[in-house]
Amino acid sequence: MKEQHQGNLANNCAQVRMFGLDYCACTLAEAAQMIVDAAIEKKKGLVVTPNVDHVMGMQKDEAMFELYHRAMFRFADGMPLVWFSKCLRGKSLPERVTGADLLPEVARLAAQNGLKLFFLGGLPGVAEKAAFKLEQHNPLLRVAGVYSPPFGFEKDDAESERIVAMINDSGADILFVGVGAPKQEKWAARYMANLDVGPILGVGAAFDFAAGTIKRAPLWVRCIGMEWFWRLMQEPDRLWRRYILQDSQFILLIVKELLQGTKS
Repeated sequence: MKEQHQGNLANNCAQVRMFGLDYCACTLAEAAQMIVDAAIEKKKGLVVTPNVDHVMGMQKDEAMFELYHRAMFRFADGMPLVWFSKCLRGKSLPERVTGADLLPEVARLAAQNGLKLFFLGGLPGVAEKAAFKLEQHNPLLRVAGVYSPPFGFEKDDAESERIVAMINDSGADILFVGVGAPKQEKWAARYMANLDVGPILGVGAAFDFAAGTIKRAPLWVRCIGMEWFWRLMQEPDRLWRRYILQDSQFILLIVKELLQGTKS
């Protein structure tokens, strides 16, 4: 499959530039259609959904920034990014586009177009349950394969090569990787040349949400930009450093971005 990089397929979508990256100014439905169209055209590339946590991580992780910069599609996950885009000149983001929302929407369109999906990630049994539930909603959905990799698989060349072979043998058109950012993006980028798939989506905890093993925030909580707080209440020991310490510095980054904009 032909590999695509920064902006090649996103040129038909208006772009919003924030924090050094261009984001597709599109709705969830439009984003899902772009991904499926790319799969039909056999275009290979990374699909990322940066949120505040990712933006903050990229301030210190140059490799992560470069991967997001070179992605085929970038969709903004996070109401703070959507709100901030409205403070900028020109086009703004119409809505947030999350990996958790892309998974079922892409699955729906994939079923209509006969595309095959592969799910990589999650704890044992989670991706299988997610696939089962998605198949219940989309009887024509073709799940090419499901695999829960062992902890530390990204550091094991032999295991990673086995996973690549598994995915290629499955004939999958779209690959979903749910092992957390930026691990999922870095693994996909490292093995992209060997993967015979189309779009590769890093979707974080989307398998858990689809499977129902983690309850997602109600829609009204998501709409007011408080899904992070919902998740923090569910997993405080794991997430408090990320959301309270790291992401609280986002306001400083916004100020810096606005000041730079006034000078340009």
